[in-house]
Amino acid sequence: MIDYREIIRLKSLKFSNVAIANSLCCSRNTVSEVLKLAESHSLEWPIPETLTNKDIEQLFYPGRGTNEGRRLPDYEYIYNELAKPGVTLSLLWAEYCAKCEAEHTIPYQHTQFNEKYHAYAASKKATLRIKRKPGETMEVDWIGDTLKVYDSANCCEIPAYIFVAVLPCSLYGYAEAFPDMKSNHWIEAHVHAYSFFGGVTRILVPDNLKTGVIKNTRTELILNRSYHEMAEHYGTAIIPARPVKPKDKPNAEGTVKVLETWILAALRNRRFFTFQELNKAIHEKLEEFNAKPFQKKKGSRLSAFIEEEKDFLMPLPASPYETAVWSTATIQPDYLITVGDCKYSVPYEFIGKKVDIRTTENSIEVFYQNNRIASHVRKMYSAEPIYIPEHMPENHRRFLEYSTEGFLDWGKNMGRSTLLVIKHFLFMHKVERQGYKSCASLMKLADRYGTERLENACTKALSYTPSPSLKNISTILKNGQDKVALTTDPVRISNKESSKYGITRGASYYKGGGDRS
Repeated sequence: MIDYREIIRLKSLKFSNVAIANSLCCSRNTVSEVLKLAESHSLEWPIPETLTNKDIEQLFYPGRGTNEGRRLPDYEYIYNELAKPGVTLSLLWAEYCAKCEAEHTIPYQHTQFNEKYHAYAASKKATLRIKRKPGETMEVDWIGDTLKVYDSANCCEIPAYIFVAVLPCSLYGYAEAFPDMKSNHWIEAHVHAYSFFGGVTRILVPDNLKTGVIKNTRTELILNRSYHEMAEHYGTAIIPARPVKPKDKPNAEGTVKVLETWILAALRNRRFFTFQELNKAIHEKLEEFNAKPFQKKKGSRLSAFIEEEKDFLMPLPASPYETAVWSTATIQPDYLITVGDCKYSVPYEFIGKKVDIRTTENSIEVFYQNNRIASHVRKMYSAEPIYIPEHMPENHRRFLEYSTEGFLDWGKNMGRSTLLVIKHFLFMHKVERQGYKSCASLMKLADRYGTERLENACTKALSYTPSPSLKNISTILKNGQDKVALTTDPVRISNKESSKYGITRGASYYKGGGDRS
């Protein structure tokens, strides 16, 4: 399916229809048509997340035609015409469409047209020569070979993977070493490259690594979510090289080969103990590489960058992109998610739902169907779950507000026997908070059966044992035993101390609701 949302987004960033078409693997005609329909429907970026590509397609297109009866282009003619100055494949496709219209035949769409020409060019071992515009493109890749960082603590060597970024117009390059090629380092490398160049190119051409590109076919392009998010932050468009097509990014491929000699070979006999130390050495070699005079023309990569390309870069955003890692989770009954060594709350209404989690160095964000439902300041460690009261059911929220003093005050208002039971629940534990649940359940019994019956039930329970349980009291109330006259003095029973449960004062001490000391 055509990515209508992305077409409209890229157009809002002032990208040409050709650039958008190349980025999204669709025809320029399709881009133009989509933009016209968007304008007619007053559809502008930002588009609400609730309006999906499928919804937009239903809005724009009631139906589509078939591919039958299309005129086959004369690719020999196209091949010869491309050798002429200023002639592009898009121009030849437009002329082809005009000819089809004049002859009342059906033309191929831009994507199919290009595909057939590339197949023809490959059979003729022909190469499309693409003129590089200043500030237009940044090509990125990893160097195949690695350097080593020696870990003296563990007496082992850590492989160092080298990231390379190149501006094709000036051939100005950037390189940096990382301990792996995972998504967070891949994106971090781009952020550092943009900072090094002092600006942003309109187009970004990566290889088809899974850290950046999930799927890249003739009809479909799916980018890693964090990678696409980074591109949005910098206002650039990602146009991956076609799979197994190194000529789509020849400058990155060529620079990789040169840097393998200029950096890897030059540093092969040096031992590094930290990545900071290694990257300092790489930076020194990089300066030499960029300042090295060209062999076949005047100047260097550095002078070409300063004189021809630097001023054409788009400005950097106010703040660099903060690398984010996306993950998914199903909300459990405790309505908590786990990130690292910490647990964070989400609204309890989403129990059982599958959510997306965006994690950065400083924040945690939770999304359900592209809507943010929770956010937290990220902590490196917390022994207790991090709850936001608004995420909790009302009864759980009240639990946070419970206190020992509050339960004791409530017990005094209920009656002497209820106060004795409350004190037993609180002080039978090493930590008083462990008894809060029992005390809260006792309050619910008062709401259900009334103050008088609860007091009588507590009196009845204390006549049997100085250490009544919540179950004892609940059973008495359910069976109506609180309405039966007592045959034993509860005070006498309560005065029997029970060190087993930590009670060191009998009922006589609390007679009249005595104070805790």
